[in-house]
Amino acid sequence: MKTLPKIDRYTYRVIWSEEDAQCVGLCAEFPSLSHLASNPEKALRGIRKVVADVTEDMQANGESVPEPLSSRKYSGKFMVRVPPEVHRKLAREAAEADISLNRLVSAKLSS
Repeated sequence: MKTLPKIDRYTYRVIWSEEDAQCVGLCAEFPSLSHLASNPEKALRGIRKVVADVTEDMQANGESVPEPLSSRKYSGKFMVRVPPEVHRKLAREAAEADISLNRLVSAKLSS
């Protein structure tokens, strides 16, 4: 199977900007970068070009290039802080459903 170049594995999206009256190309791994264009296709091509130029420059300067989100390993664990009253409410809801708090919160996050 052919491996895609790293810039092809980044997370891109295109949104409409009312303020600019143009499409905006974005890349999740490079939140400070964007590209304005008249249509979504041009915005996507533009942000991909910006990312390619930036990653090339970073590599030339010995800087580390962000790992694509799709390539990162996730443990499935993260900590969330909530107010005590929310914790109490969720614990009660889990107990009443006879499931663990973890299972309840996971189901709520998944829906």
